[in-house]
Amino acid sequence: MNNKWLSKINLFAIIAGSLFGAGLAISGMTNTVKVQSFLDLFGEWDITLGFVMAGALIVSFVAFRFVLKNDKPIFHDKFEIPTSKDIDSKLLTGAAMFGAGWAIVGYCPGPAIASLIYGYWQTFVFVVAMLVGSWIARKFT
Repeated sequence: MNNKWLSKINLFAIIAGSLFGAGLAISGMTNTVKVQSFLDLFGEWDITLGFVMAGALIVSFVAFRFVLKNDKPIFHDKFEIPTSKDIDSKLLTGAAMFGAGWAIVGYCPGPAIASLIYGYWQTFVFVVAMLVGSWIARKFT
């Protein structure tokens, strides 16, 4: 792949990432109180993020039908689709840790990275801890 293609890929990544981050901010996914209220089913439950998730699922469901009709992605040699359907202890433990962290802090990876633009030190601490945790998981699993 030549440098011209690489610069187009990087530009596309910046545009797509910025659009994704803006969507997270506009929808309230970067507001930790709103996220925690969505997860508080038996307290002050705020259903609005459920509509954000439903919208994302609908768009993804439709888009995947069109995209997967192609032989390969535009900027890659092949589609990287998971083949494992196993539900094992690693999957359940990881899902539980993700859910607990999301409920306690109010961030998951995408909104946390998008929230760095606000400049809150707590967000920086979370993102550093998330990156260290990812590194440890890759190192020891």
